[in-house]
Amino acid sequence: MTEIVRGSCLCGGVKFEVELPFVVAHHCHCTTCQKHSGAAHTTSGRARPSQITILEGKELLGSYQPAPGQGNKTFCTVCGSSIFGGAWPDGEYVSVRFGALDGDPGLRPQARTFVAYNAPWYEIPDDGLPRYEERRP
Repeated sequence: MTEIVRGSCLCGGVKFEVELPFVVAHHCHCTTCQKHSGAAHTTSGRARPSQITILEGKELLGSYQPAPGQGNKTFCTVCGSSIFGGAWPDGEYVSVRFGALDGDPGLRPQARTFVAYNAPWYEIPDDGLPRYEERRP
C-alpha cells in the first residue's frame, strides 16, 4: 500500500498530496527562502513531480522566480502560503514545504544549506546536522 501525506495552504483553497517517500529533506537558509517564508529558513523535502497530486485549487497557485537560475517560489495566490519550491512543476525534483503538510512527512531534515546567508538575527542551533555554505553537493 502506498503511503500518502496530505498538505494544504492556510486558507484551504489549495489541497495536495505527496506519495512518500521524500528523497531528502533540509533547512535552506538562502536569502530568497528567508524573504519568501518570513522566517530564518524554509524546511522542505524533495519529491519527483509524479509523486505530487493537486487535489484542489491548482488555479490558485502562483509562482515567482527571484532570479535566473534560482528555483521557483510557488504559493497560494489567496493566502500567500509557501507550498512548493525548486523546479515546480516541471523539474526532476520539487521542494515541498514541510510547513504546508498536514501530516508527518516520514523524514526529518538531514542538512542545513546556504548557511553562508544565515539571517544575522538567527543563531543556527547545534543540532548535529551537516552545514553547507552553499548548495548541498
